[in-house]
Amino acid sequence: LVDQNLFNNFINDISILYKLGIIPLIIHGGGKRISQRLKECNIQSNFINGLRVTDNKSITIVEDVLINFNKEITDALLKNSCDIKNFTSKKNNIHIVYQENEKLGFVGFPKEINQSILKKTIKEKKIPVIAPLGLDENKNVFNINADTAAGAIAKKISARRLIMMSDVEGVLDNNNKLISEINSKKIEDLIKEKIIIGGMIPKIRNCLDVANNGVKGVVIIDGRKNHSILF
Repeated sequence: LVDQNLFNNFINDISILYKLGIIPLIIHGGGKRISQRLKECNIQSNFINGLRVTDNKSITIVEDVLINFNKEITDALLKNSCDIKNFTSKKNNIHIVYQENEKLGFVGFPKEINQSILKKTIKEKKIPVIAPLGLDENKNVFNINADTAAGAIAKKISARRLIMMSDVEGVLDNNNKLISEINSKKIEDLIKEKIIIGGMIPKIRNCLDVANNGVKGVVIIDGRKNHSILF
């Protein structure tokens, strides 16, 4: 969503769903924006298993970028006549987290999610726009992987569907053709055969976990395509 046209398409699609009476929950990331800001501050980005190592200095920047992006999304939706509610570490925090791994620093994993405030927001016909940030029991701010945050929320509220927007086509076979539907056995086979590799492994395992825990369907979509959410 760094591309303004794709961002506008996303906002338009969400607005259409909203006008049709569907209340989507938006859990956004901000990886490219964070990398850019850290680079401007001469801070190198390091990753372990696809997760950004976040030290004391970085977490302040990460929080700032995600809160600003959250506001950008909500402002755009308000202009499109959608009613919204922001959720960040500073406003309406819903995530209580624990530290995922000491080596990762301020990267958290959701321990508790305040589902009552989410359900109240949906009942009020407002779109929750949620930044992947949380607080630990000492009120320290933690960055959460956006896919992990989305999966945890989808399970907690028993969402009908979880749509993972990405900048890739989806899961590809060994001929680089899109696999349109997949089950848990096939996933394990493709990981063993090294057809599913790299960052797609945690993404697909997260999808599998969500599908096994009360969410009816999980979809990975190519956010670069027009109206991919509506399709």
